[in-house]
This record gives sequence, C-alpha cells and structure tokens, in this order.
Amino acid sequence: MDLLPVESPQILSKKKHGLRSLKLVNANLDDVLPEQPYGVDYGRLDNGLTYYVRCNSKPKMRAALTLAVKVGSVLEEEEERGVAHIVEHLAFSATTKYTNHDIVKFLESIGAEFGACQNAITSADETVYELFVPVDKPELLSQAISVLAEFGSEVRVSEDDLEKERGAVMEEYRGSRNANGRMQDAYWVLMMEGSKYAERLPIGLEKVIRTVSPEIVKKFYKKWYHLQNMAVIAVGDFPDAQSVIELIRTHFGDKIPAVDPPLIPHFSVPSHEEPRFSSFVESEAAGSAVMISCKILANELKTVKDYRNLLAESMFFHAMNQRFFKISHKKDLPYFSCSAAADVIVRPVKAYIMTSSCKQNGTTEALESMLTEVARVRIHGFSEREILIARALLMSEIESAYLERDQIQSTSLRDEYTQHFLRNEPVIGIEYEAQLHKTLLPNISASEVSKYSENFRTSCSCVIKTIEPQATMTVDDLKAVVLRVNSLEEERSISPWDDEHIPEEIVSTMPNPGHIVQQFEHSSIGVTELILSNGMRVCYKCTDYLDDQVLFTGFSYGGLSELPECEYFSCSMGLTIAGEIGVFGYRPSMLMDMLAGKRAEVGTKLGAYMRSFSGDCSPSDLETALQLVYQLFTTNLEPGEEDAKIVMQMAEESVRAQERDPYTAFANRVRELNYGNSYFFRPIKIGDLCKVDPFKACEYFNNCFKDPSSFTVVIVGNIDPAIACPLILQYLGGIPRPYEPIMNFTRDDLRGLPFTFPSAVIREVVHSPMVEAQCSVQLCFPVELKNENMMEDVHMVGFTSKLLETKILQALRFKHGQIYSAGVSVFLGGNKPSRVGNILGDISVNFSCDPDISSTLVNLALDEILRLQEEGPSDDDVSTILEIEQRAHENGLQENYYWLERILHSYQSRIYAGDVGAAFKVQDEGRSKVRNSLTPVAAQSALKRILPFPCKQQYTVVILMPQASRFKSLKSFIRSVPIQYSRDAKILAAIAGFAVLALSLWKRSRSALKS
Repeated sequence: MDLLPVESPQILSKKKHGLRSLKLVNANLDDVLPEQPYGVDYGRLDNGLTYYVRCNSKPKMRAALTLAVKVGSVLEEEEERGVAHIVEHLAFSATTKYTNHDIVKFLESIGAEFGACQNAITSADETVYELFVPVDKPELLSQAISVLAEFGSEVRVSEDDLEKERGAVMEEYRGSRNANGRMQDAYWVLMMEGSKYAERLPIGLEKVIRTVSPEIVKKFYKKWYHLQNMAVIAVGDFPDAQSVIELIRTHFGDKIPAVDPPLIPHFSVPSHEEPRFSSFVESEAAGSAVMISCKILANELKTVKDYRNLLAESMFFHAMNQRFFKISHKKDLPYFSCSAAADVIVRPVKAYIMTSSCKQNGTTEALESMLTEVARVRIHGFSEREILIARALLMSEIESAYLERDQIQSTSLRDEYTQHFLRNEPVIGIEYEAQLHKTLLPNISASEVSKYSENFRTSCSCVIKTIEPQATMTVDDLKAVVLRVNSLEEERSISPWDDEHIPEEIVSTMPNPGHIVQQFEHSSIGVTELILSNGMRVCYKCTDYLDDQVLFTGFSYGGLSELPECEYFSCSMGLTIAGEIGVFGYRPSMLMDMLAGKRAEVGTKLGAYMRSFSGDCSPSDLETALQLVYQLFTTNLEPGEEDAKIVMQMAEESVRAQERDPYTAFANRVRELNYGNSYFFRPIKIGDLCKVDPFKACEYFNNCFKDPSSFTVVIVGNIDPAIACPLILQYLGGIPRPYEPIMNFTRDDLRGLPFTFPSAVIREVVHSPMVEAQCSVQLCFPVELKNENMMEDVHMVGFTSKLLETKILQALRFKHGQIYSAGVSVFLGGNKPSRVGNILGDISVNFSCDPDISSTLVNLALDEILRLQEEGPSDDDVSTILEIEQRAHENGLQENYYWLERILHSYQSRIYAGDVGAAFKVQDEGRSKVRNSLTPVAAQSALKRILPFPCKQQYTVVILMPQASRFKSLKSFIRSVPIQYSRDAKILAAIAGFAVLALSLWKRSRSALKS
C-alpha cells in the first residue's frame, strides 16, 4: 500500500507487503496491451474453432469447461423469438449421441451435479455452456469435451424432443413473469428503444415457446451455430496443455466448417439527447425504487491509457458509492439504499446505472438527491480524502488478487478467457495488472476521477424510471425534478460535500491482554485449542488454501427462544436497530472510512438457539478484525430517537412489501401448518411495530455480546500463530468478563420451540392476488431421528434428500417435461440442540408449475417417492448420489469455509463432550459408515425409516394459486383428502431488507434453483 501519502496514517495505519516487491512499469500510455491472452495455450483449429487451454490446480483434479457461442436472441427473426434459448435447453436434452437427457445423467454419474456443475446461459448476444467435471480418471475429460462437441453441432431437434422440453421452457417463462421480471423487462425495452435488442428478450414470446415448429428451431441452429462463432475453454488440473488440445482436436477437428456462413451482424442502439421517462406502477413491487441509466458506446480496452481510464472510472464508482452510503445513513434520508455501477449490457453499449430504494411516496425526493449528488461532483469534484479512500480500496482489491495469484479458481480463469473471446476483453495476467495499478493509481487526480460524472448527464442517452406499488407521481413530476436540478447546477447553487471527522483508531484504549489457561493440540484435524483467562474458548487451524483469507465464527448458546412473548418483537429487532447505530461503537458511515484499504468484515446473527459473530479478513488485517470483535463486546448501544425512527420506517416499508408479495400468504400458511401457531412463527404485522421498544432491543443486543466466557471461536485460514496468538490474547482475551454471568446458557437447558407437525394428510390451496398467474408447490414430510442412530442418520438424511431431488427432477422434468427445477430441503431444527432426545424436523419438496396441473404433479411426486420406498433406487441412482457427494466433499476439503463449518459442527454436535477432535472423528466416521453401507436396499430402508411409510399417509401440501382462478383440477385435488387446518394463516415473516432493482443482463439460466 505504498501508494498512499504518509500524511494519511488513519487510512492505512498497517501497510501490507504483498506489492512491495513489484517493480513499477515503464509504460507509455499509448502502449498497446498484449492481444495474446496471458497464461493460456490459445489458438484456432483449421475449421475455425477457437480454443483456450490452461493448466491450473485449484481445485485439484477438476476442470472448468466452456463452449462459448456468439449467438444470442438478437439474431432471432420474429417467428423465432425465444428459439436461441430453446436450443440451449435442447442441447442437454437430445443430441446425435445422447437422448432423453442422457447427457445430464452421464455428467451426474461422474459427480457433476445438474445446475451446479452443468449449466448454460442465453443472453441477447451469446450462449454459454458450462461444465465443471472431475478429471482424476483419464477418460472423463475426453467424455466431457465430447459433450461440448455435441452441443456445438449435433443438437437434435425432433418433434418429440421439442415437445418434451416445451414445458420446462414454459415454466421458466412463467417464473420470469413475476414483479421483478416485469419491471426488468419494461426497463430493458425503454433503454433499448429503437433497436432490435428492445424486441429480443432472451426468454422470448409465450406464443413461440408453445407453438414453434422443429423446422424453425433447426433452421436457426444450422444458420448460426458455426465453428468460427465458437470457442472451447478448458481450465483445470491437467498434466499438460498439449494433451487437452489434442482432445479438443479429436472431438472437434473432424467437423467440417460451413461454406460461406453468415457473418454475425452488428445491431446499433440509437443515442438520444432528451431523457426518456417512465413511471411504472407494479402492485407486487417490493417497494418504491428509482433507476437512472445513461448509455455510451462500449469502447474496447486496447492500450495502457484505456486501462488507466478504467482505473479512474473504478475510483469514481467507489467514491460515488461511499457518498450514497453516507447519505442513506443521515437524518431525513432520501432513500434507504443507493448504488452506482457501469457495465456492458449488450455488445455495442455500456450503461452507467444508478439505482435506489426509497420509502413510499419518496421517489421524487430520491431522484432529486441522486441527480443532485452527481451534479455536486461535476461542480466541486471529489475531495482528496475521498480519492485517497477510493485508491486504497482499489489497491486492497488488487493486492488480495495478487497474493492469491497462484490459487485462482479454475472457474474464474475460465470466465476471463470466455470474455476475451466474446467481448475481446484483454487478459494480461494478475502480476501485470498489479504493476499497472501500482504505477498508474498514484497519478490519477481527483479532477480526472470527477470527470466521469459527465456520463450521468441527463442529456447522455438517459433513461429515468420510477417504480411504485401505487401511483403517487407522474412523468411530469420527474421532468420537473430534472429541470430543477439542472437549474441549480447552472447557477452553481449546490454546496460542496462536507466530510465528517473520522477517528484514527478503532480501539481508542488498548485492552489488557488475557493469557492462556489451557492449550490442547488436536493433531488429527490440525487444530489448536486455547482456553483464555476470560473463559473464551478459541480454536484455530492454519491452512494454505488461500493466501489472503482468514475466516472466523464465534457462537454461544441462548437466543430468541428464551424470550417471553411480551419481549420477543422488541428483542428480535435488536440486530436491525443496533446495525443502524453501529455495533462496533461507530456509525456505519464512519466505520466505512476507518476501514478503507483494509479487508476486514465482521457481522452478527441472532438465532433461535444461538447468537454468533462471523468475520472474513486478510491475514494482514487480522488485528483490525479482532479489534472489531473487541468493540462488539465492549460497546454499549443506546438508540437515539432518529435511529429508531429510521429503522421503524424501513421495517414498516418492508412489512408492507411482504403483504404485497403473492408468496407471503403461501409462506405464512406453510409455516403455520407445519410448525404451529406460536408467536415465534407468526409474521410481524404493522401493529406489532408500534410495540417495539428500541431501548429494550438495544439492551438485549448488548447482553447477547457481553460475556466472553460463553463463547467458542473458531478461526481458519492463512494465519501465523506467532503473529495471531498475541492478537488473540490482546483483543479476544482482553474482553472483560462480567462479574455475574450474562446469558450464559447450557445447551441442555434451552427452551425448545413449539414444533408440532400434523399427524395426518393435509392438502391446501392458498389463493393470492396476482398480476400474472404463478403457482408454487411445497410438499412436506415430518422427520424424527432417533438419538441412538443420530450420527449415521444425519448423514443419511443428506444422501436421501439428494436422491429424492434427483429422482423427482427426472420424473417431473425429464420424463413429463412440466417443471423447470425442483428442490428438496432439509430442516432439522425443530427442537433445542440438547445432547439427549430425538431430532425433529422435516423434508420438503418445492417446485413451481402450471396451475392447471399442480395437483397432478403433486401426485406424481408422491408416486415417485412411494416407488422408491417400495422398490428402492437402482444401483446407478445410488452410485450417482455417492459420486456427487464425494466430489463436493473433495472440493470442500480445499476450502476454508468447509473446514470452518466442519469444526463448528463438531463443537455443536450432540456427541461433543469437551474434545473437538474426538467429535470431529465420530462425525467423519459416521459419514464413511453411511457411504460404505449405502446400497439400494440400504437407501430404501432409510427412506422408510426417515420418512413416514408409506409416504402418502402423513404429509402436507400447500399450493399457491391465483386468487381469481378456478381450476377444475383443484376441486378433485382438495376433495381427494380430508382438510384439517385453522383459518388463521400466520408465520414469522423476518424483516427483509429492500431489494435494489439493479439492471441485469436478462440472462436465462438453466441452473436448478435451490431452496
């Protein structure tokens, strides 16, 4: 961090050393950046196919593969609207060598899970197929590349193939027609007005999806899918690159290029001086929002000067977003959140985008504040302090990347080479990028950075759109705001930005260090455990997976379940109110500046049975992260009137947003039906907010993080014990222990939540008002794991839930073609985490579908589960599940997050009795025992034991349906079983933050949605 002047010690009191050895680049601004992508074997076959191959061992024995195709929805004719996306679906369904989704089954059989490891994306300009596969067996890579070759030229388009896939595509289309989808689509059309892009959303038209012929789909595929429009990218743990190139040549080299194939046309997007306005009313919107976008030509990055400009632009957005964050935390805030960014949205166009979420009736105020702030920068520029902070943030980001340059994930490198092919983005290598940062950043001035505010002028092809649940303003109101701000700018009547004073140190008075009372070495898992003098237990594991990462989590038993009903609503708001005040002793806007240039984050969580804090930092910033933990435990929060007002206002907006959401009534009924009607599960209503006592909320939060003796802290990452241990003793050991225990619970003494799953079958329909018809299904079964078989059964639940998900997806999508995705989720938190007693919970199946066939699909899912219970899965089914789990486990063993979670689970498991190594071993042995014994018969037995048997004798089904619809199928559905339920649909609806509607690229992904 040598770039920052010495007069700024408060910004960078502890300098990093990662970039000190790097020499400055003696580069002329007109020097051309290397066209050859760095670190990769790059070339082209004789038939026109481009390839990129790079050896990379992160993760070990894995390869990230891509077939990138410069073909997207903008190439479609009117009768083809949606065909580019249909081709992408058909590629996984049927090719010359594979049929009936055999590609999916093959890839899953080698551990490449559908959705997570085999995926595809269609956008306006391109289609990208992605695979992530194991390569520990020589034949696997060859088979995976052969699959890409099938995608490229062998997709089969028969009448039967197309009919099987229409339902899945149609369900994806239906899913896109929710509030966010409608708002995004409307904004896209407004932005792209006058260009072909405006009429070529990748999802296409419903009419085309339902009726397009195989001949039209085949014509589009044959016309545009040519080798010169494609690239194969392979990055992975290969013994050498040349052998991979030979595999690509083997599978693609004999494909004959087309004679005179059509060139990919260029589609322009017209500019416009006058801004376009839209006041969009969306009754299901999560809240009110303002979006401003300004379009400019997307220039290619070719020279050092272009790279310098990119750095200056990045500094602009860092500085701008810092201001927006501070404004959102002021009194009389004009918006709840606001951010700015730039992105290439289609091949010829880059957009500067600002989005904000605001209170109801507050869109004009938010718009005026956003435009005024950009105008303020145009008039007065950024301060030197703001530029120093932006520079420090960029240097921190590049230094982290540089330190981990030999540990980059193969998927990240693959994505870089994909963009080189599709967008001609240079790949110059992290070392050269770090040198350019070190050379160029110190000389970028505040005035240069401020000039990028010119791109947000309303005369720069600007589109201004507001979104409201109910109309409160008009387009004329928006125009009046623009005229008013423009007038203030012309008169230079906008005052300069006022920087607040920032303290230099996070901890003003250093604590007295604690000492180690006991130390244990658990060599079997490579961890050291310390018992500190204040009673805190600290466990650390040194790893070398990532050079610039340290993760930690501290937890203590005792949470919201201990509260009486009269205190629950107030205390459950404690985290939200404390967050607005500043849980580390400083307001969030102030702390943001204090942490500039450092990579240290700490967050808190209050759960039913536990409270916890978690952190992520650079090894060089471990001291800063532990200082934040010290501040968390020693700060006494007291809410001001304005703090409480802001939080309550945000909470009220959030509750109203949930009430507008069609899914709220559905989620409420699911929770009430399955978990009971306790106050803990009831949703917060507007009336409940009036009962919240901010002082009680803060008092509860203060007590949650007051007594260090009740906390266990696990630290995993690139730590040097000689450096880390003194810091642990200083800031964790230095936390004062209260004279009397505070919230010091044992796990066996906790209050359990009321959990009563229905004893019979209940099938219900929840009707909710909707703008466009949506249908969601949740099928749920009770689970009770006996204490005597706990370890094995917990692992068995994981295997069987994955088996259920795979087989239900095969039945409902691949066989019947009626859903887009299905998820199976497990909940095992139905009772307190004591060492005795059974575990209660549930397993739920979730999918969305056509409302007309929802009951039929529920019955098909039940039939498939019953079949598995009565007949058992096949050998191939079990082998696939074992392979997927093993591959995920192997990947996890190379990740700090995985080890952190496993060690935490060892402490929290019911077999933990003071020896974390022993608990870890028992858990590991439980996994191995289940894996070694998992046969079709064992899986069948587990399904009978874990789920009710037969499964049709005890379950709940809740279906969300449009309120105005009356479907015949529902009558038979409801009459088929007795209905037993209360009419009060109530659950706990957590206060959700406002979603800022950012401009997306409208890419349609095939990835299975996990719930």
